[in-house]
Amino acid sequence: MPHHTLPIETFLKAGTRAHLAGIGGVSMCALAEVLQGRGLTVHGSDMSDSDTVRHLRSVGIDVAIGHNADNLQDCDLVIRSAAIRDNNPEIAGAIARGIPVYERAEAWGALMREYRHSLCIAGTHGKTTTTSMATYALMDAQRDPTVMIGGTLDLLGKGYRVGQGDVIVAESCEYRNSFLSFFPTVAVVLNVAADHLDFFKDLDDIKHSFRQFAERTPDDGYVVYNLDDEGAVDALAGCQKNLFGFSVKQGRGDCWAENVAFHDGCGEFDAVIRGKVYAHIALHVPGKHNVSNALAVAAAMYLLGVDGGAVGRGLAAFHGAGRRFEYKGEYHGAAVYDDYAHHPDELSALLQAAASVPHRRIICAFQPHTYTRTAALFDRFVEVLKTVEVAIVAEIYAARETNELGISSKDLCAEIPGSVYCSTLDQVTDTLARLAQPGDLILTVGAGDIFRSGEKLLERE
Repeated sequence: MPHHTLPIETFLKAGTRAHLAGIGGVSMCALAEVLQGRGLTVHGSDMSDSDTVRHLRSVGIDVAIGHNADNLQDCDLVIRSAAIRDNNPEIAGAIARGIPVYERAEAWGALMREYRHSLCIAGTHGKTTTTSMATYALMDAQRDPTVMIGGTLDLLGKGYRVGQGDVIVAESCEYRNSFLSFFPTVAVVLNVAADHLDFFKDLDDIKHSFRQFAERTPDDGYVVYNLDDEGAVDALAGCQKNLFGFSVKQGRGDCWAENVAFHDGCGEFDAVIRGKVYAHIALHVPGKHNVSNALAVAAAMYLLGVDGGAVGRGLAAFHGAGRRFEYKGEYHGAAVYDDYAHHPDELSALLQAAASVPHRRIICAFQPHTYTRTAALFDRFVEVLKTVEVAIVAEIYAARETNELGISSKDLCAEIPGSVYCSTLDQVTDTLARLAQPGDLILTVGAGDIFRSGEKLLERE
């Protein structure tokens, strides 16, 4: 609920003192540097020390470890991450003192309005990869973008960038309707599926939010959307904004793929816009879904006036974002990869991409993320995990939830023949070590801390 009466723009000026609660988050740390660059005095807090916190301190931003009302000091406003609720001592302290409290998305939305072009990339899945691809294209085109991504990108050395150009590109999350605080001039809708059902009522509720997101574009803006995704098409049916559709099917929509070929699972094709070849794209990330993601980028770049050559060069240089089919190393001749997939559609796309890479067996160590998602999408998770040669299922990662549903990963394993249930990450590591054979492809998958099992496995090599 809002705890302010004035628009946040009132405070986004030199001399204002801003406290950022949860400043170590990938979006919050970027926000801190942007605000500091505008002349605000910025300080913040986070639950633990980290490389990000140390970086912020190195640029003159004071960060306290732990949340305490005293951390507010004499601030004029508080900006909080999406994970911080009203019972946080800093938020409660601010409310008691009458200090206005704003959401992170509100701050980003206000900042977006000052850029000529605001590219906001949304979708139930694929956001991080597609935002990363767009960043590579914009950097090759020397547009000097400001960037906010929900993952680490080698090109940036982190998940964000503060640029001086006229473009901001932002991964735009639907959870708790965060993206409805944004102001896109080009809105991208990659796909729309059931997820975050601890917040949304159902799929129709989700579609309604994506429709609202698209309708935030101005009359001279555009909505780039995936014609191959039923959810996206349904969400935007009847939308009166300027729609720009893309498809992997030749001749469909405004932007499509022609001459598609795959090399070691990675797509190569021509991105054709309104009948003319705009860019030749040779990807170095596997999977058919990444052809679709790349088409979304091509469409958006075209609308931003980026030369097609920069799109081709930028996407050729992209080798994946952190935790997106990320190669981690080798254990006893088995290749170890890590991925953030936590929705069954993402998991299915990942397994299809992995299958296109030479391998003996795929061993998938999956950690479900949140009890509500596991329960709501239970049958679909079972269906997807049955397709893998060896499924190891770690206990559910609680994240922000408590287990009021009484559900466990044991329930999934009971429906998946030959699967292995592991109650701890150490058990996952031990199981991987026991099963790994030369030529295997090992995947650690999930939005929680399952990646640590792969890292511990590689430490044993």
